[in-house]
Amino acid sequence: MTNFPERYKELSLWMDKLGVAIPQTMKGFSELHQSSIAPGVLDSKTKELLALGIAIVVRCEGCITFHVHDALHAGASKDEIAETVSVAILMGGGPAVVYGIEALQAVSQYQALGL
Repeated sequence: MTNFPERYKELSLWMDKLGVAIPQTMKGFSELHQSSIAPGVLDSKTKELLALGIAIVVRCEGCITFHVHDALHAGASKDEIAETVSVAILMGGGPAVVYGIEALQAVSQYQALGL
């Protein structure tokens, strides 16, 4: 089982290193992320849950790592994340079940750390 809090730290470190190697690209990606998740008609929590659902369907473990973390930080509950997994399964079928399990494992691990 992936240790999602450790994976979060590792990916954050490597994203910083990638920012040194390709600063313009990573600056643009960071700005895109910030503007996309900023509250608007939809609040940030809802946007993070949408991003998590997409991450599950496209089978991106690193994306799941970040969006579970950020959804919890934005105030999402375990039940809201579970419903997000449910919709992802609707759209992604069997593989989404496996990645949905990873999302729930990540919730448990982050919550154990107090997030």
